[in-house]
Amino acid sequence: MADLTEPTVASAAWHLSRRAGLVLAGCAVLVLSIILAVSIGAVSIPLATVWGIALNHVIPDAVPVTWSPGRAAIVWDIRFPRAILAGLVGAGLGLTGAALQSVTRNPLADPHLLGISSGGAFGAILALMHTGMFLGLLTVPLLAFAGALAATALVLGIAQFARATSADRLVLAGVAVSFIIMAGANILIFLGDPRATHTVVFWMLGGFGLAQWPHLLFPLAVLIPTGLWLWHRAPDLNAMSLGDETASSLGIPIARFRLSVFVAGALITGVMVAFSGIIGFVGLMMPHLVRLIFGGDNARVLPLSALFGAIFLTWADTVARIIMAPEDMPIGIVTGLTGGLFFVWLMARRTP
Repeated sequence: MADLTEPTVASAAWHLSRRAGLVLAGCAVLVLSIILAVSIGAVSIPLATVWGIALNHVIPDAVPVTWSPGRAAIVWDIRFPRAILAGLVGAGLGLTGAALQSVTRNPLADPHLLGISSGGAFGAILALMHTGMFLGLLTVPLLAFAGALAATALVLGIAQFARATSADRLVLAGVAVSFIIMAGANILIFLGDPRATHTVVFWMLGGFGLAQWPHLLFPLAVLIPTGLWLWHRAPDLNAMSLGDETASSLGIPIARFRLSVFVAGALITGVMVAFSGIIGFVGLMMPHLVRLIFGGDNARVLPLSALFGAIFLTWADTVARIIMAPEDMPIGIVTGLTGGLFFVWLMARRTP
């Protein structure tokens, strides 16, 4: 018995250490990407200065000050929160896309196509242009989450009403709901203050130009516990990706688990949309890329989709900042172009 058990334990330990090594390597790349993103811009700032400013804010007077107050403000008050928010949003969208693709068994499932992003946008526009900040900083994320959750319920309700039980029909229901909700959002913009329209339209195309340090608490507080819960349920997501019959035979309550994953996805997406606007293709593209490289086990796919999404969106935001400097290009243009080209390549790769 010992001869059979020891190789199994050793193999499990090796896989666990390999998985941890991948996550640590991805985290190192993400930190380096954020530092480089802070350094690059219309005003380039040396990496040594970036490190010095960051270190002095963490440990006061840790290094001699050789930079101007203006550069310190650019690095710490503008670029750092923007780069970190881009990473958080990318991680949230990548993670949500991976979970939704597994639980629906549909490779096209993502927050944007299932209407969740549109619902979040509707709630955020309602707060920004009509209700006012009656709950302070919590107003936009709470209404965005409520909109995302309502959109999720609407998609599931339409799918149930139309008996759209297949994965393809679920996505079609999501696309239909997305169009309906965005029509409602456009009505809200039309009826709102014309002076705020430009800001809201730019926000609908995605961007991190309004990022501030206090804003980071909300996506971080949602992403960490929800992401850990999804990661903990990775074996159940693996079973769901094999079919409802397989999952049911393993004792998984299919309807309740699928609903809980949708609610988790709505929570993450709603909060991310509240601070970044609508950003497409990240949740659709990152899980595919991870599965191509590392396989389909959700114990790897979920954290690596989050890391790849964070790294990708950090660099996409950097490109959006510098390609038309000093003006910011909406990041949705960058992600849309990249995502479209990625799927053209993916289709060509899979063509016999």
